[in-house]
Amino acid sequence: MHALDQEVLEQALAWLNADHEVHLFTVVQTWGSAPRLPGALLAVRDDGQLVGSVSGGCIEDDLADKAREGVLPTKTALLEYGVSRDEAQRYGIPCGGRLQIFVEPLKSTQHIQLLLQSLHERRLVKRSVRLGTGEVMLADAMPGSVAALDGDWFHSYFGPQWRLLIIGANQLGAMLASMAQALEFQVLMCDPREEMRAQWRVDSVSWQAGMPDDVVLDITPDSFTAIVAVTHDPKLDDMALLEALRSEAFYIGALGSRLNQEKRRERLRMFDLNDEEIGRLHGPVGLPIGSRTPAEIAVAILAEIIQIRSQQRAAALTSQSIAQAFPTGSACAS
Repeated sequence: MHALDQEVLEQALAWLNADHEVHLFTVVQTWGSAPRLPGALLAVRDDGQLVGSVSGGCIEDDLADKAREGVLPTKTALLEYGVSRDEAQRYGIPCGGRLQIFVEPLKSTQHIQLLLQSLHERRLVKRSVRLGTGEVMLADAMPGSVAALDGDWFHSYFGPQWRLLIIGANQLGAMLASMAQALEFQVLMCDPREEMRAQWRVDSVSWQAGMPDDVVLDITPDSFTAIVAVTHDPKLDDMALLEALRSEAFYIGALGSRLNQEKRRERLRMFDLNDEEIGRLHGPVGLPIGSRTPAEIAVAILAEIIQIRSQQRAAALTSQSIAQAFPTGSACAS
């Protein structure tokens, strides 16, 4: 989950508590070119104030106008934009783009409060809302699920904020932390060296006390966690990687040349890691873009993290499409 989506839920709750009428909009499906993916959120207040995004801006303006005019749906419903060429041009949707949006007038704060509580506990949650009636159900969900309609139920999925644990508070670590925050990652930093802590200058980073391997265990890495070791000190990097490679973290990387990475892999084998676990390590870390400076290396690392995250999402979409086409118990003609 992106930090912006959590902000949408928190702001919607605040508006409801202040006795405003609030509509929540969620992207259900897109066709062709579309700026936001299924699951993207937008909340609009009765006076047209809004937070979040479902498009590049023009659709948000239209929904804000409708809120001020009091003509938004009073029951859960589906809206479509970009069906015609004129609409696509009017709302700024790229050529051939079309999107379907689930609109929900929020009636109660209870489900939003429970959802936010689950997110703070780093749980993956399925929120199901029934078309027409607005009935809401919350349940635990499995990784890889994406927003979708199922009959008259719309299921959307909310997971913890993406986070990045950086091992090493050097210049590269600082660049990586700053850029990751711009990409809406929650950034955690671990470096037991007091002199490195003393020179740290990046705000809004959560410092984790202790040795790196202990910190990895303490934060319980999940499928929304990336871990990158950049100290260049095997005593710090390797022990953290040892625990990280056994975790559910979706990305694990380490700084170092190809030769040093081979030596590192040999050391990791001494700790009874198998080839599959060691194979999860991205090293040399980052996409091969010819990076040399700390800023360039940070760009390469984050680009690879985003690439892996996107590949996993694409695989989840494919898996869900197959499951919908061939539901359990269906028969296929040979």
